[in-house]
Amino acid sequence: MYEKKIPLPLECGLMMTREVLGGKWKPNLLFAIVEGINRPSQLQRAIPGATKRVLNLQLRELEEFGVIAKKIYPQLPPRVEYSLTEVGQTLLPILLQMNTWGEQNRTLIETVIAERSKR
Repeated sequence: MYEKKIPLPLECGLMMTREVLGGKWKPNLLFAIVEGINRPSQLQRAIPGATKRVLNLQLRELEEFGVIAKKIYPQLPPRVEYSLTEVGQTLLPILLQMNTWGEQNRTLIETVIAERSKR
């Protein structure tokens, strides 16, 4: 298994939060779960830009941090559902604020992205 050679800098809360939420699709996954999209195939459809492998990896990481819970129903074929834990619920204000900031600054961000694509 891969082992990082440089230790993670966890001196402040911001670095801790980044470690949990860092990942291209983690905020999207959490929003989808809050909206009731809780099965892996539903999440895949809700986030079409992400591969199944990456979504599974990021779901596993969120589960390791105790942000989401995974429930496996004993049936054939097996059914899996994800839900937010109490810890996950505490992240909602942060995610909502990130969403609000992005919407408020949409024009600027879209302009910068368009300029980057011209380079």
